[in-house]
Amino acid sequence: MEIRFDVQKIYFIKLLKTINFAILKKCFFLLSISYFCFYFFKNFDQISFNIDFAQNWNYLFLSFLFCILSIFFNAIAWENIVIWFGINKIKTKNNLISFYLLTNVLKYVPGGIWHFFERYNFLKDISNPQLAFYSSLIEPYFMLCASFLLASVGIIFSPIYFLFVLPMFFLNRKLIYLILRGLETLKSKTISALKIKNVKYRFNERIKIISFFPFRAFLIEILFVLSKFIGFIICFYIFNLGNQYNILYLLVIFCLSWAVGLIVPTAPGGIGVFEACFLFIVGKNIPQNIILVSLIYFRLISTSADLFLSLPFLFKKTFK
Repeated sequence: MEIRFDVQKIYFIKLLKTINFAILKKCFFLLSISYFCFYFFKNFDQISFNIDFAQNWNYLFLSFLFCILSIFFNAIAWENIVIWFGINKIKTKNNLISFYLLTNVLKYVPGGIWHFFERYNFLKDISNPQLAFYSSLIEPYFMLCASFLLASVGIIFSPIYFLFVLPMFFLNRKLIYLILRGLETLKSKTISALKIKNVKYRFNERIKIISFFPFRAFLIEILFVLSKFIGFIICFYIFNLGNQYNILYLLVIFCLSWAVGLIVPTAPGGIGVFEACFLFIVGKNIPQNIILVSLIYFRLISTSADLFLSLPFLFKKTFK
């Protein structure tokens, strides 16, 4: 029995190695875009982008402000994540927040990961490569956990939504420390096998997680997702004043759709994936023409907020 189990395990590992996950992600991205375009053209005759700006400019501006606020919350959360990993507070000053805001626009570059490279290089210069890499690597998981926790309010609709609380419990010092030590051990074995010279160092001196659970960073990530949702819900009610929908229902759909857009890095800024997932989950419960217009306006506003805060960085890169 043990031999049979080992054979099955080896076969499963080989099967995983043969799967090209990069192609799968690209296919999912293309399918999402196609799904969104299909419903867009299907409802094209019912879609109207006309809006009374004289009457609704204040709501659009309010949505823009909440998108701006969400980016600030995300930047503050990232600073607290880095501090939680053990960087000296004196080194950070206000540099982390400002640099995060400036580089946020890079998530729209094809590939969706270039903002991580910029932040990694920045952190590496003021700390060490290990802290820079792991704190940048884990930040999306914080956002994912915050989004899932908010989506768990769907427990009022079904008990299965309780499962979305579980990822949050993995954000503790012991589990994260074990994972990071495992990665470091694997890296050391690889370096040893390749006979590459490496300066020895103590892992504990590079990564010093300062508390058991990152309450402050996690709470601010929740505020980040909530601010994004408020920006969206303002756009939604501009085009849907006649009917009232359960705001918790919309919150659950928004959080799940946004989380899927975050998981698929092929989609720049989650473009297409977030919108397609929202359409898919909401189904026919809300008129599709209203959802489509709301999603498009929200995407334009949220992208404009990113561009607005990143203009100094873009000018610097362009002239350089």
